[in-house]
Amino acid sequence: MQSDFQPLAGIRVVEMTHMIMGPSCGMFLGMVGAEVIKVEPPEGDKTRDLTGMGRPFFPLFNRGKKSVQLDLKSETGRKALDALLATADVFIDNFRDASLARMGADPADLRKRFPRLVLASHKGFLAGPYQDRTALDEVVQMMTGLAYMTGPTGRPLRVGSSANDIMGGLFGAFSVVAALLERQQTGKGRSLRIGLFENCLLLVAQHMVQFELEGVNPPPMPERTFSWPVYDIFDTADARQMFVGAVTEGQWVALCKLLGLDDLLSDPSLQTRMDQIDARDRTVPIVAAAIARRRADDLSREFEALGIPYSPIAKPSDMYSDPHVMRPGGLVPSRLPDGQVFRAPSLPVDVDGAMIDAGGDVPALGADTVAVLAGLGFDADEIAKARGSARKAA
Repeated sequence: MQSDFQPLAGIRVVEMTHMIMGPSCGMFLGMVGAEVIKVEPPEGDKTRDLTGMGRPFFPLFNRGKKSVQLDLKSETGRKALDALLATADVFIDNFRDASLARMGADPADLRKRFPRLVLASHKGFLAGPYQDRTALDEVVQMMTGLAYMTGPTGRPLRVGSSANDIMGGLFGAFSVVAALLERQQTGKGRSLRIGLFENCLLLVAQHMVQFELEGVNPPPMPERTFSWPVYDIFDTADARQMFVGAVTEGQWVALCKLLGLDDLLSDPSLQTRMDQIDARDRTVPIVAAAIARRRADDLSREFEALGIPYSPIAKPSDMYSDPHVMRPGGLVPSRLPDGQVFRAPSLPVDVDGAMIDAGGDVPALGADTVAVLAGLGFDADEIAKARGSARKAA
């Protein structure tokens, strides 16, 4: 069932993107009602054929879109793109400007020819010394210090998802909505450039500002100076791992009482927060030994009842059996062109107390070419020429 929260209904988005950053922008806009038309070359978006960790890229970030095949090396294909853009409100891309120019979608030219069009270009960097560099999520994590902060000293690690690509697409969608609101007043579109590097820079801003204010370069997160008495991962009696935190005085007291550590509560050297933090080398092993005598499920129930922050260490696959994830609306089913169904999250937002259950099916390559181009006035012969000879059956 499609959510009735569709504030962008009536907005047409034309998308020429690949991989994650650009497609996620279109996905977010589609989830709140926009019609998103993905323009693909005759052979299709290359991410359709990825395997392994790349297998989810196309189906996950292209849910709910329409697919139109255009051979932009041909005159008819370019004519079709122009006709499509003339009906569009938004154009999303994440290709180099030179590549876009070769495809007949030079941003500067589009700005002149379609003054109401909102252009959202997803790039590696915003304008500046690095603007022409090739970027990847991993590259910008290394460049900005995020990888340094994630791994221990000498072992920089990227975070365990395409966080920057997805968040970059979200910034793209946010900026598009803002530009559409402005256009209601001005009648004119805007040219937006969203930077993967600058997105990652914002993610590490808290560490940058610590240095700016205190003159101290923070150590990597695995080696950080703790601001809480307990904030660690522990082993349980049933060979599971669990994160447990005690970040307030009440949580410290509740944790010690639950684990039978009355000696810590009565210790005169542990009566203030700073005392407890400074004594971590001594107290955390005592807490660890107490947790190691208890089973994870028992601890979970007791921690939740006491309001102690905790979490078992889960794998992504565990989310399909998590009761909160599996509540109504927690996951949205989508169907692949071959009929296979997968479940994935929608927008992490409640509207009037309910999840937005927008997801949508994954389009077959070129599935909407005939309908969209016929709606623009193209006849069957022109449609065949526009979509190119390398097309696959929709």
